[in-house]
Amino acid sequence: MLKSPVRNWALLTLALMAHCAGPPEDLNEAEPMLTFGDDLEFLRQHNDVILLASGDAQVAVVAAYQGRVMTSTSGGLSGLSFGWLNREHIAAAERVPHINVFGGEDRFWLGPEGGQFSIFFKGDDAFDLEHWQTPEPIDWGAWDVTEEGPMHARFRKSIELVNYSGTTLALDADRTVRLLDEVDRRLDIELGNETKVVAFESENTITNSGDKAWSKETGLLSIWILGMFNPSPSTTIVIPFVEGAEATLGPIVNDAYFGKVPGDRLRQEPGVMFFRGDGAYRGKIGVSRRRAVEIVGSYDAESGVLTLVHYSLLEGTTDYVNSMWEIQDEPFAGDVVNSYNDGPPEPGAKPLGPFYELETSSAAAELAPGESLTHVHQTFHFQGPVDELDAIAQTTLGVSIEQITAAFSP
Repeated sequence: MLKSPVRNWALLTLALMAHCAGPPEDLNEAEPMLTFGDDLEFLRQHNDVILLASGDAQVAVVAAYQGRVMTSTSGGLSGLSFGWLNREHIAAAERVPHINVFGGEDRFWLGPEGGQFSIFFKGDDAFDLEHWQTPEPIDWGAWDVTEEGPMHARFRKSIELVNYSGTTLALDADRTVRLLDEVDRRLDIELGNETKVVAFESENTITNSGDKAWSKETGLLSIWILGMFNPSPSTTIVIPFVEGAEATLGPIVNDAYFGKVPGDRLRQEPGVMFFRGDGAYRGKIGVSRRRAVEIVGSYDAESGVLTLVHYSLLEGTTDYVNSMWEIQDEPFAGDVVNSYNDGPPEPGAKPLGPFYELETSSAAAELAPGESLTHVHQTFHFQGPVDELDAIAQTTLGVSIEQITAAFSP
């Protein structure tokens, strides 16, 4: 099991909370009750918004936040808003150290975060909060809009990074966000008559724009897509995995990020694990390439919303960058899928959000000059009657709605 940088992450969370601490009427706490129209109006007060729409299925994208999908809905302006927004930080529009947490359902990042090939730490610096810094191109400032239509928007950014080992990595990042149709065909499911859906994808490509090949000896990058969603006491995250002996496939889950996740918050059944998405207890889990399945999801029983994330898991890929905050024995044995549940870093403290995350990563990009790697991350939200959502859950996640809701029942 990989070592845990618990203290580093605790300090990071406390620092970020200091930057994001809200007034007594904490806007973030009220946010899950807001409609998509409320969130769209708020975003437009502070940024230009690209609205992708097909009827009631709508997606709000902001170029100023690196072409990020901020939120979406299946119910038009009066419908639920599915993405978590850090309203105070957005409204303040003030840059802060380490990371600018704007929220959003699909944001572009690059890995690795830690280790000898980290792009978040300078060489010889300690792996601690004081020295941790999100690279500017994926943290602050707009990406160029190169295309825009009713159902898509395309963004581009030229990036140059120097990793912990001193290797310069020049790349062009190209990102297209699309509103998706024909969801039933894409997922091979049957949509019920009363089920509403919004679906979108980000197609993310990095190209080695330098004059030297990227190698394992000097460090590789990966595309890392993170989605932040509104939590609730009735939200359960569902992560299918490949069954098999640990001697062959390795551990089923890596829960070392913040210390071991308690059994009442992470449970396993044959071929699937359940993780609470209530925003009430800080924890993070990861799944390796040998265990990963190309779909994950969550279900909020209170609002009747089933969320799925489908991503490109390429055959034959074995190397994934390791983001743990340490010099690593296995720098290419990182996770493919991660899920984070926000919560107080210590009793009585405020959470950063709260929110929960579904994250996916590409393989490590071992690219010659001019070569490219693409990672596609698709998000689907279904809202409707339990019986109709149950059919979708069983087809895609391999579990019933009853199994999901029973995972943490008293």
